[in-house]
Amino acid sequence: MASDSTQKFSLFALTAMVVGSMVGAGIFSLPRTFGNATGPFGAIIAWCIAGGGMYMLARVFQALAERKPDLDAGVFAYAKAGFGDYPGFLSAFGYWIGSCIGNVSYWVLIKSTLGAFFPVFGDGNTIPAIAIASIGIWLFHFMILRGIQQAAFINTVVTIAKVVPILAFILILFVVFKADMFRANFWGGVGMPDASLFQQVRATMLATVFVFIGIEGASNYSRYATKRSDVGKATLMGFAGVSALMVLVTLLPYAVLPRAEIAGMGQPSMAGVLQAVVGQWGAVFVSLGVIVSVLGAYLAWSLVCAEVLFIAARTNDMPKLFATENPNKVPAAALWLTNIVVQLFVISTYWSQDAFALMLNLTSAMSLIPYLFVAAFGVLLARRAETYEIRPQELSRDLIIASVAAIYTLFMIAAGGLKFVLLSALLYAPGTLLYFWARREQGKQVFNTTADWVIFAVAAIGCIAALIGLATGYITI
Repeated sequence: MASDSTQKFSLFALTAMVVGSMVGAGIFSLPRTFGNATGPFGAIIAWCIAGGGMYMLARVFQALAERKPDLDAGVFAYAKAGFGDYPGFLSAFGYWIGSCIGNVSYWVLIKSTLGAFFPVFGDGNTIPAIAIASIGIWLFHFMILRGIQQAAFINTVVTIAKVVPILAFILILFVVFKADMFRANFWGGVGMPDASLFQQVRATMLATVFVFIGIEGASNYSRYATKRSDVGKATLMGFAGVSALMVLVTLLPYAVLPRAEIAGMGQPSMAGVLQAVVGQWGAVFVSLGVIVSVLGAYLAWSLVCAEVLFIAARTNDMPKLFATENPNKVPAAALWLTNIVVQLFVISTYWSQDAFALMLNLTSAMSLIPYLFVAAFGVLLARRAETYEIRPQELSRDLIIASVAAIYTLFMIAAGGLKFVLLSALLYAPGTLLYFWARREQGKQVFNTTADWVIFAVAAIGCIAALIGLATGYITI
């Protein structure tokens, strides 16, 4: 894309990209998600782990943005620079397909929100719900084709608008805060199954990853930044603001309702909580906020999906077809493939028992692999002391931060469970066909190293295991 002055993003616009990417479907589902898993004590521990780990990851993004300004393609560029072509492709593909699945979760939540008022939409996976979502997918598609800057401006406006109902929710729950209720729920509440603290915390882990996805929003658009230093600032500012919102949205419902009641609510559970506190208008108010928020997040992530595929094609990691632009400087082919994939996943929700939960967890699992590569590249850079001729006193600090971020992402992958590791392989293995296509175009050997073959073999075995699991009922969707 062009990089003239009309394509430059300010610090505020970059921060809005981070906030717009992070504040989407996940935050409105937090009360029930945590209510099902744990009480306030477990929730606090879970947010300490998730917030601490994601803060470290945010610091890695900040450090890499400053020390490797030439790597301006976003998340996957770090994987390729540190570990080679095939890991770079897997990072790009995983981030792209995970983002596509995340976009599906947005449509499911919108339809389940409307389902509370119009039963024909059910839980977001009925035939009418799928039909309406399909219309929305292509309306957004053609709007984005008109220009990146127009879409980015709309995202900034929507980001401001969608934070208002969340702040109102928090303020109202502060006003009606019941200390006795909070104390009764603190250690787990009554009427809920017994579980160890570790089990409670583990049950929240993929949900916390999902709501933090988007922390790299500024990094994805680093080449549009007016000043390179704004990328790191936008990442940390967006992270801090959204983290505070998510923690409050999680904890405050425990102070107004019994945990069992929160756990039994439909999604978006934030609407159910506010309805229980102030009446029907609360559900309507939050539901409107959900629709605005999720549509805004969908817009932001549609931009991200197309940008990742476009840049990967520009750097020869994807077929060159996806490096083409239309007259409005929009990566049209990349956008078409993105929305075709989103459409197929939306159709697949018809056969899912809990489409929103499945898409949420699978998005998280797919995103963790690219995050792991980013953290590992930060470790590699510090261990080599590469770029530390400038400000060498930061080396030890950055090594510790990147190491903690890498350990955190590995823990998240393990906490998610074998099911989502196998389902990830089910996407990674066939996705490698795009890599074969790109390498064939360039006349290059498909795999350059033994490590590439090993990684592909692991993905292929995982894919076969996933298919067997689905066929035998061991894995359910």
